[in-house]
Amino acid sequence: MRISSQMEKAINDQIAYEASAINAYVATGSWCERAGYDGSAAFFFEQAVEENTHMLKFVHYLNNAEAEAIIPAIEKPQSKFDSLESTFQAALKSEQTVTKLINNLVEIAEKEKDRATYLFLQWFVSEQVEEEILFQTILQKFEIFGREKLAVYQIDQFLASIRSQVMAKKQSSS
Repeated sequence: MRISSQMEKAINDQIAYEASAINAYVATGSWCERAGYDGSAAFFFEQAVEENTHMLKFVHYLNNAEAEAIIPAIEKPQSKFDSLESTFQAALKSEQTVTKLINNLVEIAEKEKDRATYLFLQWFVSEQVEEEILFQTILQKFEIFGREKLAVYQIDQFLASIRSQVMAKKQSSS
């Protein structure tokens, strides 16, 4: 199977974005850890591991398609935040960008009638729906519980358990 040069470039662009997302989640987790938000730190560190898995799926796909996977240099991510809530706002914005990029890849595959790549990308389409819902749900907690210190602490505690629940659900559906 050989993919087009346009698809190869678009997937390499996706690899670059996934690599940036890994670093952004590690930096966010680090900020959370320094700020005492241990549940959120664990959540973001696990999110970085998940993004690494996504990046590697794209790398392996290109390698198997007789194309070259380009591993990019990464710019320094944001490492300071105004609040715990702002970390999740930034994460949701990033996931929304990933959704647009995945949809762009799907459009290229459709246009080129590249059914193998189209099929490969369907997993990512579903994944992005789950990711956006997850971050929207977390942001709703700030609306429900509020933004006072005790409320933010409760949200952080909630996040300590939600990540393991999400990962268990994903593993059971794989």
